[in-house]
Amino acid sequence: MPNFTSATRTFSLAGRPVRRMGYGAMQLAGPGVFGPPKDRDAALAVLREAVASGVDHIDTSDFYGPHITNQLIREALHPYPDNLTIVTKVGAVRGSDGAWLPASEPQDIERGVHDNLRNLGLDVLDVVNMRIMGSVHAPAEGSIEKQVTALAELQQRGLVRHIGLSNVTAAQIDEARRIAEVVCVQNQYNLVHREDDALIDDLAGKRIAYVPFFPLGGFTPIQSSALSGIAQAIGATPMQAALAWLLHRAPNILLIPGTSSVQHLRENLQAAQLRLTDDVYAELDAIGKADHKA
Repeated sequence: MPNFTSATRTFSLAGRPVRRMGYGAMQLAGPGVFGPPKDRDAALAVLREAVASGVDHIDTSDFYGPHITNQLIREALHPYPDNLTIVTKVGAVRGSDGAWLPASEPQDIERGVHDNLRNLGLDVLDVVNMRIMGSVHAPAEGSIEKQVTALAELQQRGLVRHIGLSNVTAAQIDEARRIAEVVCVQNQYNLVHREDDALIDDLAGKRIAYVPFFPLGGFTPIQSSALSGIAQAIGATPMQAALAWLLHRAPNILLIPGTSSVQHLRENLQAAQLRLTDDVYAELDAIGKADHKA
């Protein structure tokens, strides 16, 4: 087991400590992350509850909806608390049918930054992740020099404070870091999706935040009888146990579980209070390793 616990409550992101349990706004949009929410007031309530509960890191993008989640964040929280770090991303747009389409030319990236600025009501963005489409939810090798250079130029113009990467390989991270400082990496990772195990440890050594997307499985939530049994034994829900495992996995992991429910938000935040013994951590870890080998 790592030589720390989830009691390590913060990690540096964009030059300041943020709590390791944040919030991802993707699920505030309509079905398929497209169109408006079924209940706008409920969506606003979730955002306000998150900040009232101490969340100081919100993840979003203007291609969620599109535009919807950023407009909700602005309506619910603007003017923003001084300690709130909003991380957004560029690199995609939505088709009229909701399709996820690459938008990685320099003019696309600049337009994406301006869309985020406008809909969030900001003059400068805290962190912008360059989202590489790859194979949608998994990275694919290939140079990202053009995209990162375009984002770095927007940083030099004062529109972006910090740069992150999303859906990338280790080689692409190295390439990007030769162009600009990278403060975070956002890839798919959870208890049963473990391809980035070595990468997480490497980034921890470099003090770069790792922010797993789909920390609970995303569109196909994690289901495991072993997970359910362990969770029951420690008095938690399976999803709380899965989040607690992530917090114990490495000190640089920042979580952004998403939900459109205040109740589920509270349950997710409670996972940060769980203390896993060495034996329980090992049992949870074994689930992922067995699933990964399968």
